[in-house]
Amino acid sequence: MFKLKTALVSAVTAVVLVTGTSVALAEGMQHAMNAGRAPAAKADIVDTAVGAGQFNTLARALTAAGLVETLKGPGPFTVFAPTDAAFAKIPAAKLDALLADKAALTKVLTYHVVPGRVVAADVKTGQVKTVEGDYLNVSATSAGVKVNDANVIKTDVMATNGVIHVIDTVVLPN
Repeated sequence: MFKLKTALVSAVTAVVLVTGTSVALAEGMQHAMNAGRAPAAKADIVDTAVGAGQFNTLARALTAAGLVETLKGPGPFTVFAPTDAAFAKIPAAKLDALLADKAALTKVLTYHVVPGRVVAADVKTGQVKTVEGDYLNVSATSAGVKVNDANVIKTDVMATNGVIHVIDTVVLPN
């Protein structure tokens, strides 16, 4: 677990944003959003997700994987967060087995996290490297944004240490 946290911190320290925009630009966009177009974030990613009420399974999974403190850390992180309904698409026995296998669960959860704060306006079609190390396939069309086979159903849920984009399906690494 220490190696995973070290890798996560290293990845975040590198601050590689998906679109190649600078940290200053991303922070400037965040400041502009906080200045009038969106309410200021009041909680970190974990507390924001828990407070939303639709990420109970995700919160349980983060706890089981030992990732809560990491995602409460300074970040910034971009999290593609599956809802409880997304987790419900996984057969119960398979989900229970995943929740019991810390290594596999950590791999799946870190596949949903991208280093840096990437807001919807910055999303472009292409591959995005995750904290897990594999790539998500992002497609942005007039019909909406998809991450692998998951639909992004809500964007730009701001947190003090990043941003959450809500997805309707759990995405799995190769």
